[in-house]
Amino acid sequence: MPKKNQKAPKTNELDAAEFFTAIELIEKEKGIPKGYMMEKITLALVSAYKKDHEEAGDNIVVDADPDKGTVRMYIKKDVVETVDNPAVEISLEDARQKLPQAMLGDVIRIEVKTRDFGRIAAQTARQVIIQGMREAERGMVFDEFTSKEHEILTGLITRIDPRSGGASLRISSGSEFTEAYLAPSEQVRGESYVEGMRLKVYVVEVRRSTRGPQVLISRTHPGLVKRLFELEVPEIYDGTVEVKSIAREAGSRTKLAVWSSDPNVDPIGACVGPKGQRVNNIVDELKGEKVDIIKWSEDPAQYVAAALAPADVISVTTLDEGKNCRVVVPDDQLSLAIGKEGQNARLAAKLTGYKIDIKPASAPEDPDEDLILDDEPAEE
Repeated sequence: MPKKNQKAPKTNELDAAEFFTAIELIEKEKGIPKGYMMEKITLALVSAYKKDHEEAGDNIVVDADPDKGTVRMYIKKDVVETVDNPAVEISLEDARQKLPQAMLGDVIRIEVKTRDFGRIAAQTARQVIIQGMREAERGMVFDEFTSKEHEILTGLITRIDPRSGGASLRISSGSEFTEAYLAPSEQVRGESYVEGMRLKVYVVEVRRSTRGPQVLISRTHPGLVKRLFELEVPEIYDGTVEVKSIAREAGSRTKLAVWSSDPNVDPIGACVGPKGQRVNNIVDELKGEKVDIIKWSEDPAQYVAAALAPADVISVTTLDEGKNCRVVVPDDQLSLAIGKEGQNARLAAKLTGYKIDIKPASAPEDPDEDLILDDEPAEE
């Protein structure tokens, strides 16, 4: 006698109800639309049948009905007098056994029983379905993170490479998660990272790859500073104050040029905030990086003079040779204007786009002297 509760033997027959239940779960848990998955299942079944019936060509049709919970496959055959290719042709006599009103020249659909699939065909179908899920997930993640290009995201450091110092971060956007790699070249010198630490990063670019979306992130990009100011300063976020230009040497100093079309709004004061709270919050996030906020001006002389802050400037003369200018500063301000290793003058040049020749007030004028500074370190 058969044992009680004996399990039914496994078969290769397609369980349509199981498929539709799985599709609904996939949609609920992963957000992948049922229509997308049904398309992939249809392709999988066709691919599986072709595996063992190559001669069928493109005559295979799959009819999936989620409402009835059925998945049926048909092969289209031409009704002919003499059958030369049984895979795609059927005699009139045989056709009328299946469809009494069949006529020569008709195309009829003959159902293929799913139990006719072999083991290899079933495996092929399963693999295509799984691949379809992966592609859909990757596509959703790519679309989500592409919308976050040039934005700030917060990531959790999951691993630090002991050899290179590169950090792997798990970053999220909406309901999507992915892994991103913070290369040593995109890290700020002097910053230290540990596993489990949360870190704000700037999304430079999102690329497609065979392993899913590749999110390029940075802590050194000037865009990080701009986005931090947008998050901290409501006037920048709503457009009352505009960030015109940024020059940054990550971990050391940033110069930010701001401007407001509203004469009643002080752009520098808005960025600094009450008692310096806004800019201090940004400096804290940048681990102590100095931030100079200057007022942008259409007048090149005023703009260059402001960009050389905190040094005082006596005069700025723009020259005819392109975007060049000569700046005269008090003798005791020369070192301050140039900065340590030329940093202050170099950042001012990057910020304004002008090549800057800095002279002390005591230096004799030499209009034919070549300019010595653009965005390269100046000699003190």
